[in-house]
Amino acid sequence: MSKPRISVVIPTYNEEKNIRRTLFKLNHQTIPRKDYEIIIVDGHSTDRTREIAEEMGARVILQKREGIGGARNDGFLAAKADLVATTDADCIVPNQWLEIFLEDFQDPRVVAVTGPDGPIEKNWKSRLTYFILRCFIQGLTLFNLYGTAGTNSAFRKSAFIKCGGYKSLPHSDDVEIAFRIKKLGKIVYDIRTFVNLSVRRLEEQGYVNVVSKWLKGDINILLGREIKTKEQYAKHEYK
Repeated sequence: MSKPRISVVIPTYNEEKNIRRTLFKLNHQTIPRKDYEIIIVDGHSTDRTREIAEEMGARVILQKREGIGGARNDGFLAAKADLVATTDADCIVPNQWLEIFLEDFQDPRVVAVTGPDGPIEKNWKSRLTYFILRCFIQGLTLFNLYGTAGTNSAFRKSAFIKCGGYKSLPHSDDVEIAFRIKKLGKIVYDIRTFVNLSVRRLEEQGYVNVVSKWLKGDINILLGREIKTKEQYAKHEYK
C-alpha cells in the first residue's frame, strides 16, 4: 500500500454513540480513500468504540500517554503521512475537509492549518456562544495570534514533532501548541474547513463555567503566561 498523503487522528473514550457518524463523514471525503488514513487513539474504552471504528475502516491504537494531548501525540507518532489532521469523536467534518488541508499545505512555509467550528445542536444558546467565540478567535488572527482547535486542525508532522507536540494540560493545549509551532512557520486560518461539534460538555458543566475557563487559559497563553490550575486531566464519559 502506498504512503497516505494525510493522516487523521481522533482520540476516543467510550464514544460508541458518536464514532460511527464521525467516521462516516471522514470515509466520504472528496479525495480518494487510499490517500488518507484514520487513526483512532482509544483510551481503553469499555464499550464498542474500538470495534465500531475498525468496522468503519479506521486503524485503532491504545492510548499510552496521559491526557487528550497525550492521545493526540500517540496518534501523530503512529501516523504514516507527512501531514496530520485532528478532530474529535463527536465532530462532523465537511466532505472537502482533507482536500482543503492538502491545498493549504502546498505552501511549504505552512506548518499548521486551522479553522472554525460550531454546534451540531440547534438551540439558541449554543449557536450564540459559538458565534461569539468564532468572532473572538477570528479577530485574533488579524494580530497573528492563533489557536489550533483540536476539533479542526492539521499540522506538518515534522514541525509538530520539532516543537514537542501537545503538552499535558486540562484545557487550552490547542492554543499552547500554536504559540510554539508558529515560531517554525506560517499558520493558516481557513474558514472553508468549518466543523460541527457537540456542545455536550457545555450543557453538562455549564456554559459560563466552561467558556470562562477556556478564555482565561487561552488569554494567559497568548500573553506568554503559564496556566495555573489545580484541575487535572480525567477521562470523562458523557451521558
